[in-house]
Amino acid sequence: MEKQKQKQSSRRLLSLDTLRGFDMFFIMGGSGLIAALAVWFPGVFTEMLSNQMVHVEWDGLQHHDTIFPLFLFIAGISFPFSLAKQRAQGRSSADIYRKIITRGIVLVLLGFLYNGILNFQFEHFRFASVLARIGLGWMFAALFFVNFRTVTRAWIAVAILVGYWVLMMYVPVPGATADPLSYEGNWIGYIDRILFPNHLHVPGEFDPEGVLSTIPAIVTAMLGMFTGEYIKTQKKGLTETRKVLNLVVAGILLLVVGLLWAQVFPINKKLWSSSFVCVVGAYSVLMFALFYYIIDVRGWKRWTLFFKVIGLNSITIYLAQKFISFSYTNGKIFGGLVSVMPDNMQPFVESLGYVALCWIFLYILYRQRIFLKV
Repeated sequence: MEKQKQKQSSRRLLSLDTLRGFDMFFIMGGSGLIAALAVWFPGVFTEMLSNQMVHVEWDGLQHHDTIFPLFLFIAGISFPFSLAKQRAQGRSSADIYRKIITRGIVLVLLGFLYNGILNFQFEHFRFASVLARIGLGWMFAALFFVNFRTVTRAWIAVAILVGYWVLMMYVPVPGATADPLSYEGNWIGYIDRILFPNHLHVPGEFDPEGVLSTIPAIVTAMLGMFTGEYIKTQKKGLTETRKVLNLVVAGILLLVVGLLWAQVFPINKKLWSSSFVCVVGAYSVLMFALFYYIIDVRGWKRWTLFFKVIGLNSITIYLAQKFISFSYTNGKIFGGLVSVMPDNMQPFVESLGYVALCWIFLYILYRQRIFLKV
């Protein structure tokens, strides 16, 4: 019985790898593929799908805005299983802390690499990055998880989101004349311009992965950890199907809270607003519940390989697209085929070739059991 519990607490969820792969598919060219489909088959539905493949300018939410927070949420889900495995192996608290902090730092450094630190052009080098936010958000959430009970962590999450809302809306930004939630007048831009004005995404103005907005991102990772912790729970009468239903209820409640909060604190990815955390957290919970039910509960797994290959090397493909010219190779291999296609079909065939090349690259790594683990 003890061995069975250990296996349950440390098992790898195929649904998690598949969902991560589904999420990264859009970064790996899936968004471009869907946009190209709208060129090939113009219409109301395909245009609607294409419009979802870009970020909103400021307030609002489209599918492309969910990719980053869903990835961070997924990273959170896996931690309770990883922690249980480490403890079962007899790892000391010092070892666990060291691993948590090391992972956070490595992701920050990989973010530096992605931003081009090896070009040695430091005058306007951008410090912030998607990977840095994932690393820091996950690291602090993991430290909370190790040190506090579930109820305490829930109150910490609430305090962060409410405190962030109060600061952003009701504490005046020194010298600002614009709306406190506008591009020009918010606390995020103000703090970043003081700390490193020439090292922002838009130098001297604003960075969507700024220092202050990393704080509510911690809650995104915490929501994933709450979810993973719940899935790992073993209680009499608590079936896997019941867990899924409870996750659906939690997701709906989180969505309602987020939509209500959005009436006074708009959904905004660049500010990582509290309402954004709740609404995208709801989306993440519901997507995980769907994948978990289909794959791990019902056992329908045959279709998962395509996304699993991506999900097991998600950081690899994120970095590889920066340093390997898949577009060049795509042109050399599929350029001739693209050129003989009808004009409205060419973008789709080109995008399909790009996605195929990326996937084949990952499949080779998958077959060789080569995975970049951070």
